[in-house]
Amino acid sequence: MANVEIDRVFALQQANIWKMKTSSAEERRARIIRLRDRLLQAGEEVADALFRDMGRPKVAMPFDVQNCIDTANEAIEKLDDWMAPTPVQPNIKDPSVKAYVHYEARGVVLILGPWNFPFHLCVEPLISALAAGNSAVIKPASMAPATSAVLSTIIKDVFDESEVAVFEGSSEVANALLEKPFDHVFFTGSPKVGKIVMAAAAKNLTSVTLELGGKNPAIIDRTADLDAAAAAVATSRTMNNGQTCLSIDYVLVPEELKAPFIEKMAAVIKEQTYTGAKFNSARTGRFIDVRNFERVRGYIDDAVERGATVAFGGSSSPNELTMEPTILTDVPSDADIMQDEIFGPVTVVMPYATADEAFATIQRHGKPLGSLVFSKDESFIQAFIQHTTSGGVSVNQWAGHYFDGSLPFGGVNGSGIGAYHSIYGFKAFSHERAIWQRDVYPLAA
Repeated sequence: MANVEIDRVFALQQANIWKMKTSSAEERRARIIRLRDRLLQAGEEVADALFRDMGRPKVAMPFDVQNCIDTANEAIEKLDDWMAPTPVQPNIKDPSVKAYVHYEARGVVLILGPWNFPFHLCVEPLISALAAGNSAVIKPASMAPATSAVLSTIIKDVFDESEVAVFEGSSEVANALLEKPFDHVFFTGSPKVGKIVMAAAAKNLTSVTLELGGKNPAIIDRTADLDAAAAAVATSRTMNNGQTCLSIDYVLVPEELKAPFIEKMAAVIKEQTYTGAKFNSARTGRFIDVRNFERVRGYIDDAVERGATVAFGGSSSPNELTMEPTILTDVPSDADIMQDEIFGPVTVVMPYATADEAFATIQRHGKPLGSLVFSKDESFIQAFIQHTTSGGVSVNQWAGHYFDGSLPFGGVNGSGIGAYHSIYGFKAFSHERAIWQRDVYPLAA
């Protein structure tokens, strides 16, 4: 039955391609306004769904919804500028020639959402896709069923399925969708699944945007504001129970700052997640499922067996799928936790003697999605940028390059392909079509 429905909706959207592609800025803006207005009413229902799926603390307007509202408002304001042809100076010296880039919708796109932020990491790329003139099929994460159901309801309230449709269900549904010759696939998730998505897209020569992850480092030098650095790293590990693609996996600090940094970070964790003298998991949320809890618990146990020290935290409840934010030190380089992205409330703190030593450590851990630098020394900051690689870098504030929204957000190689946010999202869902035009003059009589 699922395959029959997929075939039906895909055919509907293919039949609607040219209407969507040739739509004016005003028509596209109207679609986004309809979605934005529905999102303004969706705070409580999304908050309730996120609580049921992940134990997220309830708020009247979750970040997940507000982020989408902000994204929609920017598209509504700037769509005319984004759609305008970009003039290019032609190399040929002929005044009758002009050249420009025309932004053409890709067509029918597929958006595959993750379980850690199951709402806004579907809706935010959808807004970019609509701004670019595409129709879209969304497959939200089955591991977050309550949020998936709310998302499906909202999309059905706002759109005809020839414009946007949602397919809920297991990985079998995702696999069936990936067999279709979509014009673009946008995926957020793990590198392991990203490879599967890319391989499936290759069969149809479908372009992809892959938002993945990696072992995100933070580095602190001797000039840094240690209180601000400790607060930033702690927040990255308490937000969403550490199940965040930009969470800091490991922190490099000068040897003499290791102990005071851990002390300050522990104090922030207590302030953020404790009630009185006890850890209160209701302030952080829980793991999405048993498998992920056991994976992260296994990282801690393996590290300790290999000689690591639990400098703070370490308690957990398998029945409640909760874990106290944990700081590990003295972790050997061959421990499991140093090989894989953690995706849970655990941080490794590592001392370094020289900047070159610290940069070499970061270089050994591939190309992460994001890096964090705390320093007041511009030469140190620039040396870090030159001697490491990552999808983005935030200096003196965690995830600033994500939350600001004005920069391209994406990974590099193992942490992702392509980028989005703001005009970069519009471009991700557009074909940049080269136009070269020479004026035609009537022949002389």
